[in-house]
Amino acid sequence: MYCYGLFIEGCKWNYETHKLGDSEAKKLFVEMPLLHLLPVVDRVVPKTGLYYCPVYKVLSRTGTLSTTGHSTNYVIMMELPSEDPEEKWIKAGVAAFLALKF
Repeated sequence: MYCYGLFIEGCKWNYETHKLGDSEAKKLFVEMPLLHLLPVVDRVVPKTGLYYCPVYKVLSRTGTLSTTGHSTNYVIMMELPSEDPEEKWIKAGVAAFLALKF
């Protein structure tokens, strides 16, 4: 599946290294490049070099719990490549959004 139109907060996408990078000053949201989501059977997940980025529908990051016990605002956890440790992006509050409130 090809996915486009996502925005990321707390960092930026580095088009040269194809990894997450530090955000630029006074830029809150950055548009993500076109993503190709390809399911792989029995994939071996790397232990390092990834940030598990939550994707939300809207900026609030909150939603109501549905009958399945999941938030109605949460969409998926994306694996994004990074040279920095995952803790750095967690502390920065990095998340992706499907829609901005403009």
